[in-house]
Amino acid sequence: MTASAPSAETIYQTRLIPHRSMTRRQAHVFILLFGAGSCVLSVPFYILGAWPVVGFMGLDVLALYVALRVSFHSARAFESLRLTPFELAIVSASSYGARRERRFDTYWLRLETEEDEEFGMQRVLIVSRGERVEIGAFLGPEQKAALAEELSRALAQAKRGPLYS
Repeated sequence: MTASAPSAETIYQTRLIPHRSMTRRQAHVFILLFGAGSCVLSVPFYILGAWPVVGFMGLDVLALYVALRVSFHSARAFESLRLTPFELAIVSASSYGARRERRFDTYWLRLETEEDEEFGMQRVLIVSRGERVEIGAFLGPEQKAALAEELSRALAQAKRGPLYS
């Protein structure tokens, strides 16, 4: 039986993803219903001879479809955080697949937050040796506050050092 190295012990790990209120299936059903409704509403205009209205209603359906496609494409972005007693690793991936990995020594690491009285938590920042990195920029104020609280607790545990048994 071998004990795992204290440097490999994960204190905190999470994957942050942008929130979407609809699944892809729900979005497809919504587009179909919206398109069917537009079709039904455009028939009287076509019968009355105002046929250009039909085209503009079709453009509305197309614009909604494109907007939902762009929204679901941007949902492929994520951030992964992994904290061990010796380092914090942040892996960020854009919706286009570009990945960036950053590693910070926990000894120099500090957590900063920017909060607004009216709107709540605005930013969660990791600061290390003068470098400031924002994490969870796509999260809402409540999620940012929860992330800051969890990460602050985990960081305090990491700064106490590894536990040897």
